[in-house]
Amino acid sequence: MKKLLTTLILSSLFLISGIFAQEMNNELYNLTKIQKNLKSKRIGSYDHSGGNNDRLEGIKTGEKRTIMDVKGAGVINHIWITIAPSPDKLNRNDIILRIYWDGKPYPSVESPIGPFFGQGWNEKYAFNSLPLCASPVTGHGLVSYFAMPFSNGARIEIENQTGTNIDAFYFNIDYVEMDKLPTNMGRFHAWFNREVTDANSDGENEWGVLGPQGENKTGEKNYLIADIKGKGQFVGVNYYVQSPTPMWYGEGDEMVFIDGEALPSIVGTGTEDYFNSSWCPKEIYGHPYFGWARVNDETGWLGRTHAYRFHIADPFYFDKSMRFTIEHGHNNCLTLDLATVAYWYQSEAASLTPIPDKEGRKLLPLIGPSEIHKWRDAWRTDKGKGSKLWGNE
Repeated sequence: MKKLLTTLILSSLFLISGIFAQEMNNELYNLTKIQKNLKSKRIGSYDHSGGNNDRLEGIKTGEKRTIMDVKGAGVINHIWITIAPSPDKLNRNDIILRIYWDGKPYPSVESPIGPFFGQGWNEKYAFNSLPLCASPVTGHGLVSYFAMPFSNGARIEIENQTGTNIDAFYFNIDYVEMDKLPTNMGRFHAWFNREVTDANSDGENEWGVLGPQGENKTGEKNYLIADIKGKGQFVGVNYYVQSPTPMWYGEGDEMVFIDGEALPSIVGTGTEDYFNSSWCPKEIYGHPYFGWARVNDETGWLGRTHAYRFHIADPFYFDKSMRFTIEHGHNNCLTLDLATVAYWYQSEAASLTPIPDKEGRKLLPLIGPSEIHKWRDAWRTDKGKGSKLWGNE
């Protein structure tokens, strides 16, 4: 009994010490620590005259604007942006965000501004995660809390490729100025990709509805989320999928190749599983690390869905390279409109593969009941136009 009591007391002390240690290592606790040689700074669009015209105005189509250009060392810790007019008149998919680190002539962040902040297809909707948000009203407030270090300057520019003027561009960029950046801090990167994928020659044979399915071990025709050269860690992705059929789009597995592997060492069990869900979800769900910010309102999984996952507690680490891919349907059997923004840190500011141009980002029309009815009419014609054809013949 004495031995048992001693064991229970020691276990309790261990548990209490563990809880205390956790409490002493969280964001609220860390706010109490007085920092040295740090100074808070802000670059913003406020009216320097003291008036209330707190915005950039009349950014013409084709025009680039630098909204931040600072020298020295520091860390951006907050970005807020809102834009007018609304997406129904001004396409967020054609306003390009670029960020340059340490005086480099090339950007290490390049993405349409909507998808970067979790707004796909030039739509506006609420999106809530730990590092990125689209806040009221209906996603008009674009927010980032990603830490973005730099040792020798930071420059942020936007380019208007919309074909119309940006009437108002409001922003606040908060950063910490310091004498010297710690040596182990990486540079933030983000890259947009988009592809209308090809179905296999034997058709869109998902769930084996057309016959036996093939195999995919190499990821040869997978959709590309990121292809990174250098040392660093992958920290997340916004994933936008538009499906032209009611069939479930997410049997595709993620395949991650670390440091030049011929075969992936990280292989998933389905698209929804990578995004920490299960069983073909179709509901809005938000967690600080993952979720489903937008789901379709049509039959089955027809239409548009936005899923996200941020590797806050579980980054993918690599020393030389990382290639992140995902299947579009099992064995890449589906035609899908896929777009992604990948986020990662590297030991140095690296250049990116150019993102798709305006034509390559052009939105595809939604498929709805009238299109499906036309497909049914073509099927009825193929079957001889019988008056009682049902659809499962």
